[in-house]
Amino acid sequence: MSDSEALRSLQEAIGYTFRDQKLLVSSLTHASIANTRVNSNERLEFLGDAILGMAVCGYLYRRFPDYLEGEMTKVKSAVVSRRTCAQIARELGLTKCLYMGKGMTSRGQLPSSVAAAVYEALIAAVYIDSGSLDRACEFVLATIEKQLLRATASEHQRNFKSQLQQHAQQILGATPNYELLDEKGPDHSKCFEVGVVIKGRRYSSAWGPSKKEAEQKAAYLALRELDAVEFMPEFEPEGSEH
Repeated sequence: MSDSEALRSLQEAIGYTFRDQKLLVSSLTHASIANTRVNSNERLEFLGDAILGMAVCGYLYRRFPDYLEGEMTKVKSAVVSRRTCAQIARELGLTKCLYMGKGMTSRGQLPSSVAAAVYEALIAAVYIDSGSLDRACEFVLATIEKQLLRATASEHQRNFKSQLQQHAQQILGATPNYELLDEKGPDHSKCFEVGVVIKGRRYSSAWGPSKKEAEQKAAYLALRELDAVEFMPEFEPEGSEH
């Protein structure tokens, strides 16, 4: 297959056709074969990394209004990792079209850092070629959606407040209310006791080093009493058993 045929096939695979084919080639050019590093995909990688992070953060912020900053950070870290980006690059066929020096092609398996970099470089190339940040973000979400859904599902399993709210609204027709029952300790090291009330029923309370963590633990205990979550020893009060 000629270079032009390979590039045409790649653009079909990614769902975007470049007006400036040179930009596409630049995004696929590794420093090992470029005349200078400025002519490699490293500058595009730098820009694409920022666009990738913004697209994922925007998606999480809009899609999960009840997620705290820490929860969104966990999902983002999992999704924009080198491993995930390298996996996407391979699935899209980017690594097969990568222009590299002989020293790189003779090393066997392509390092994940190189594969991840070409994906980020391509994101920036789409942004520059289209002249639209929205189009670049659409490209990101279209190519990373599977990993995003997997990561958010994993985080949702431990977001007990979100699970309890969903269960309470769907099954009980009510919204959980969290009540601060007690607090102990000095200002720099307080512990908080929080309880959950749903339709007048008060569920087991829980302690935590912050109100948010106590609420999560209290939500877990309410879900356990409602038989709506699996037993997780790390969230059980001390001395409790399955």
